Amino acid sequence: MRVLNRRSFLRAASAASAGTLLAPRMHALVAAQDESARQIAANDHIQIALIGAGGQGQGDTKTALQVPGVKLMAVADCYDGRLARSKELWGNDVFTTRDYKEILARKDIDAVIIGTPDHWHKQASVDAMKAGKDVYCEKPMIHLYSDGPEMIATARATNQIIQIGSQRVSSVLYAKAKELLAAGAIGQLNMVTARWDRNSSMGAWNYTVPPDASPETCDWPRFEGTAPKIPFNAEHFFQWRKWKAYGTGVAGDLFVHLFSGTHFITGSHGPTRGMATGGLRFWKDGRDVPDVMLGLFDYREGFNLSLRVNFVDGGAESEGLTFTGSEGTMEIGWGAVTVSRVPREKEPGLTIETFPEAMQKQIETAYREKYPRTHFEGEPPVGFEKYVAPAGYSDSYDHFKNFFASVRSRKPVVEDAVFGYRAAGAALLGNLSMERDAVVHWNPDAMKLV
Repeated sequence: MRVLNRRSFLRAASAASAGTLLAPRMHALVAAQDESARQIAANDHIQIALIGAGGQGQGDTKTALQVPGVKLMAVADCYDGRLARSKELWGNDVFTTRDYKEILARKDIDAVIIGTPDHWHKQASVDAMKAGKDVYCEKPMIHLYSDGPEMIATARATNQIIQIGSQRVSSVLYAKAKELLAAGAIGQLNMVTARWDRNSSMGAWNYTVPPDASPETCDWPRFEGTAPKIPFNAEHFFQWRKWKAYGTGVAGDLFVHLFSGTHFITGSHGPTRGMATGGLRFWKDGRDVPDVMLGLFDYREGFNLSLRVNFVDGGAESEGLTFTGSEGTMEIGWGAVTVSRVPREKEPGLTIETFPEAMQKQIETAYREKYPRTHFEGEPPVGFEKYVAPAGYSDSYDHFKNFFASVRSRKPVVEDAVFGYRAAGAALLGNLSMERDAVVHWNPDAMKLV
């Protein structure tokens, strides 16, 4: 062989039998989620309330109630129709109110789920912890950077449990990815690329506005909270993610999931700097947040993270992370983790075909004295492994199961306020970079903008 380099190695690998290289070794991950047979004593139930009963809040509550020993007692929301729907779902005995402080005053509530718009996350969480309630707060943890330190300080001062709702950190898939990376499955990590593309109207937050929406059925002043005061606007009330006053755009809605997953798998506290670009490309409906955003972030651990969120390409919804290492890649997609290994060459290779034949032989002889063995001998060291979650697996269920286990044991949760702030703080660098049209620096240990 006259040319010995990575390209010819890959050609040799591709010539091997399909059964050797192309058929991945499949592994089924185990997740024992069926606990329905477990008997829970009546006095051992965790009694919860929901604050913010929109789509995410109701969905969270349905999942939480699947965990044995959990009972819903009360619901707070600023729209009467959602209070009525809560009684339809969970019974007329469920207490409902527009004012969540009525719920916090009750002695029979152990924990609350906070599914409010982002601009209420901090205040509702702080009020709940000060009232002696444990908290499951939806992501992103913060709306403003100033929210994070107050939430962390309150959790420490009150000794209440708070878990942030980025469910990927409880996933068996992400746990396997963390294990594989630590074991050196792909060598030294140098890059992570992550995407979440939502290509539907609902994915772009165009939630349905009910026909009875009015100042009478919606508690608009309570909803506004700290947001700038404007006259009642039904779209702002029901499609709040489309405006900075109440939400955090694609960065807080979706970037934060990708940061949470990356930080969990790598063990990193977060990036040291980031920049983002994007814009409003398609959904020009009055919203003031972009529908396309791309970000680049540097990590002191020696890898870079690139993120993409796109609401406009018209294809199927897609979420995934790809970890690229010195000896392969690891991809996390819907329901599976796939590892593709292509170890780096152990020798520099030769490109000698353009030289006279006698010189080629001279060079190759000297080369083989220095490198007596090559990785072309025997089966090429290329491998594929796929780890698949069980059918019907739900990381959201596991996230709530972990939360309630911590509520009972008082042991640390899998995603506390520090982890949640580091993920949300990193994600919101994207918004800040676009606003400033500049690279933004972040101290991931101190959790402060630099």
